[in-house]
Amino acid sequence: MELPPKVTDRAFARLAEIGAGDQGQALRIAVEGGGCSGFQYDIKLDQPADDDLILEGQGQKVVVDSISLPFLNGATIDFAEEIIGARFTIENPNASSSCGCGTSFAM
Repeated sequence: MELPPKVTDRAFARLAEIGAGDQGQALRIAVEGGGCSGFQYDIKLDQPADDDLILEGQGQKVVVDSISLPFLNGATIDFAEEIIGARFTIENPNASSSCGCGTSFAM
């Protein structure tokens, strides 16, 4: 059974803070080949496309394209503030391993 990714309230709140929705932008989460573990996340502000899954909350949108969606089955998209910086994070139950930076993973 495929479960769509979940977006935390903290991630939606950060998008609202930066005014993404006010600018007609959504947070795009994509999976691409590459990185030190085989796959890597591409996270950026972008316009929603016709074939995107759109996750909405707090007046904000997170979008995932149809090619990336199976790789993000059951994942959680969050926003973390740490000593080294602040960033959107993905907790992916499908990843068998990941690198230290958190943007590259293997399945």
